[in-house]
Amino acid sequence: MDAERRFRRFRPDTTALIEKKLPQVERKLLETNVQFAKEQTAIASDLLLQEGSGFFQAEEGDVETFKVTQSAVKQAVDIGSATKSFDLSLSQFGPYRHNYTRNGRNLLLGGRKGHVACLDWLTKQLHCEINVMEDVFDVAFLHQETMFATAQKDWVYVYDNMGIELHCIKQLSRVLRLEFLPYHFLLVAASDRSFLSWLDVSVGQLVAHTHAKLGRLHVMCQNPSNGVVLLGTGKGTVSMWSPGVGSPLATVLCHNRAITSVAVDVGGTYMATASTDGTLKIWDVRKFDFLRVHHLQSGISNLTFSQRGLLAVSTGPVVQVFENVAKTFDAPYLRHRVGRTVTDLSFCPYEDVLGIGHDGGFGSILVPGAGEPNFDALESNPYQTKSQRREGEVKALLEKARDCSNVDFCLTFALTGRLIDDMFGSYGDQQSGRAT
Repeated sequence: MDAERRFRRFRPDTTALIEKKLPQVERKLLETNVQFAKEQTAIASDLLLQEGSGFFQAEEGDVETFKVTQSAVKQAVDIGSATKSFDLSLSQFGPYRHNYTRNGRNLLLGGRKGHVACLDWLTKQLHCEINVMEDVFDVAFLHQETMFATAQKDWVYVYDNMGIELHCIKQLSRVLRLEFLPYHFLLVAASDRSFLSWLDVSVGQLVAHTHAKLGRLHVMCQNPSNGVVLLGTGKGTVSMWSPGVGSPLATVLCHNRAITSVAVDVGGTYMATASTDGTLKIWDVRKFDFLRVHHLQSGISNLTFSQRGLLAVSTGPVVQVFENVAKTFDAPYLRHRVGRTVTDLSFCPYEDVLGIGHDGGFGSILVPGAGEPNFDALESNPYQTKSQRREGEVKALLEKARDCSNVDFCLTFALTGRLIDDMFGSYGDQQSGRAT
């Protein structure tokens, strides 16, 4: 059953939309085909995908796992894995933001003082390195590693992997955070003037430009399972946005103080929120149910989920990694002191590596069990060739999700497992003050 859940191709929200439009006979046939596909994929996965994730556990009488240092971890692994943990000292250009490609092969770095670099972090081969001579607030890869976007002082710029400027997008001004939705080819930008914008990079058109009226938008993430954008505000609320609707799909009051970071796991099931008072909360996104709370000694600056459900939390110069956060908050799985103030966190896909951006440069640490050991080469292939990359780009364009301005896209957003017909406040009335 676990394999069937991991390899299902239709999500509950999509199935709910199909039930509304298809006749009963066609719906029954579709459900049969979907179930057959899940069963066959699960059987094939048991036979072909034999790799498992490698957590480490402390034996009885030994020290807890969070007391194990990175030097001890590197001594216990092979030479190839040990080289994945490294540090780049770039104190003159920090603090740094970073972004990995979907296949986890390439790394993009952006320093606040204008330094931008793109490299293959496994082989340490530098693709390009430029200085844009102005502030860089965020960076993001687009659909391939050959293009990336930078949120600079005034506008958003697009460069290729040789460092050549391709576009200057003046419709996106004073941007603080960038997110890319790979299945919709949408670049999402949040500005300090409270504007939230979606740009279709395949045609170069602005799909939506919404005034969120939430103040300075410096906390943003996406739900990987459905492409919904989440914004954290200074009032302690988290709002969810889609380009087809000019108002929030839902707004959840999560904390009594300002939100500092928001993260959603890969399956779109759990949401983690952090506040300036050091409070970390876990929510069930499907029902907006509060699950767990954890209090840290200092304010939390960054949150991120791994492919296997580990949650990384940064508090000042310290990074902690927790496991099974939806069930319990015990002692951290790992703890690492960077020595610098952490400004960005993200797990590398398909690798047991956590990337850490800080005011002195960039570093990566080994986190056993963080990455998905088995990858789908038709989805994202870390070992793809140039011809495979080109074919994948064409296929992705042909299979691109339909225009998000269509309101049907928004109707696939499910709350409490059911299709929501009215996205404009009916849910807020039912939550008795928790969601407005």
